[in-house]
Order: sequence, then structure tokens, then C-alpha cells
Amino acid sequence: MSTHGGTRAIVAALLANLGIAATKFIAWGFSGAVSMLAEGVHSLADSGNQILLLVGGKRAQRAATPAHPFGYGRERYFYAFIVSIILFTIGGVFSIYEGLNKLQHPHAIEVWWLPMLVLSVSIVLESFSLRTAVKESTPLRGKASWIQFVRHAKAPELPVVLLEDLAALLGLVFAFVGIGLTVITGDGVFDAVGTLLIGALLIVVAVILGIETKSLLLGEGARPEDSATIVEVIESSPEVTSLIHIKSLYLGPDELLVAAKVGFVAGSKLADVARAIDDIEARIRAAVPVARVIYIEPDVVRQTHPAAPSTESIVVRGLD
Repeated sequence: MSTHGGTRAIVAALLANLGIAATKFIAWGFSGAVSMLAEGVHSLADSGNQILLLVGGKRAQRAATPAHPFGYGRERYFYAFIVSIILFTIGGVFSIYEGLNKLQHPHAIEVWWLPMLVLSVSIVLESFSLRTAVKESTPLRGKASWIQFVRHAKAPELPVVLLEDLAALLGLVFAFVGIGLTVITGDGVFDAVGTLLIGALLIVVAVILGIETKSLLLGEGARPEDSATIVEVIESSPEVTSLIHIKSLYLGPDELLVAAKVGFVAGSKLADVARAIDDIEARIRAAVPVARVIYIEPDVVRQTHPAAPSTESIVVRGLD
């Protein structure tokens, strides 16, 4: 569901940005408004970013190989991280450069109605694109706030598109106000300030995306609610005496690895332990479908002293 919804949001944003980028560059060519140039580069960078997200999603579907036995699911994280870098350099830094240059050499805007018309249409199109991203993200967000969704989502595409569309919409408003004030006052400084605000906005969004996708690249464990569910399933098994320790790792947005060391009754038959492990794995997958790779190591809890349990009997509740 996350892959399908993310792809739909990406395609909607890509189609909108390609058309908007072309009209912005045309408006810049006729009017000389540097805000339109910054916005055109912004839309072009966004289009490239969405293509990268589609490529990452496609490459992540490749089958596992001996060199990559857990598959390629984390390629989606890699391409999302590249998107944050492109947004920072091509979008943010370029806009800051153009804004500073315009501050030093301000000039009036020609054919002022053209960029204003393009910006008005672009605001409408970006609003539809953002609406699609919000619609596709809402079922996955659940009861979490939008900030929590962006921070904790394991599928990077929807948070990336959400932030890009939001930044694009705010950037259009900055450009509209900047060009409007320049037309009214005849002072090109307002156009330059609008461009600087666009650049600063893109840099902020890029930094946020970079921080979140870096965390995913380094490896994140299960969500707290999934962690609690997995622990409950293991401990509720009648054959299990204790959960010694457990760890998890997202191999990709839709694939969670779970590794647990579980204590069984001393003297249990191998066949009984094997059946118990199979049952635990099946119940974990039923309760947490994203937990596709599960390794359970059976052990016997040994207690060296009644008042001082050994370290092996300590349950680590948190999933790393």
C-alpha cells in the first residue's frame, strides 16, 4: 500500500512540475524576473527528484542475490537521500546565489502580467499535487501528527513528496508577493528578497529530508507499537519461559527483520522447539505483516543464583 500510494503521489507531482517548470522559464525569459528563474530551477530540480524516487522504487524491487541476500529494499532510502542533496544544491544554493546577484543589480520587471499569471496557475496546480500527496499519506499516517509522520515514516517517498510540494507552494507564494511588490513599487529588491526566501526554504526542507533519510540509511528498528506486539506474541507462547533479547532492523520500507533469543524449558525435545518456533513466526507475521524475515534462536535460561539472575535472563524490551 505504501509503495502504490507513494508512486501515485510521485507521478502526480512529476507531471505538475514538468509543466510548471516550462511555463516558469518562458515567463522568466520574457519578464526577466529572477524569482521566476529560481522557481523554474526549483520545479526542474523537483522533477529530477521525482524521477529519482521512481527509479529507486523500481530498483528496490529486484530479487535478492548472493551478494545482497536481504534484497535491495534500502535503495529507496539511498535515492531519497540523493534527492535531499539535489534539493539543497541545485534548488536552494542556486536560488540564494541568484537572489544575492539581483540584490546587487536590481532591475524592473518587464511584461509583469506574464509571471503573475504563471504563478497563479502554478499555485493551483501545486495545490492539487499537494492534495494528492496528503490523500495518499492519510491512511498511512493514522493518528500520528504530520510532523510525526514525516519523522517516523519508513517509506521515504510520501514524506519527500509532501515536503517538496509544501516547499513548492510556499515558494510560489514568496515569488508572487516579491514580483507583485516589485511591480507596484518599481523596486527590484522585492523580487530579489522573494528569491532569497525561496532559497532559504529549499535549504531548510533539504536539511530536514537529509536528516530523516540518513537515519533510515543507518538502519532503524521497529515502531514502538510493533515492538510491543512482537514481544507480546513471543511471551504468550506456552512453550517459552522467557524472552532473553530481541532486535529488529528495517531492510526496506516494507520488510522488517526480527531476531530474537528465546528461552525454552530445559529438556524440551527438538521437534517440540521447532514447532513452537514455527508457530511464533507465523503469529508474528500475522500480527505484524511487515516482519518478513524472522530468526529465533532457542536457548535455556540459566540462573546461577536465586537472587542474582545471569545476564542471559535479562529481557531487552526495546527493539534496536
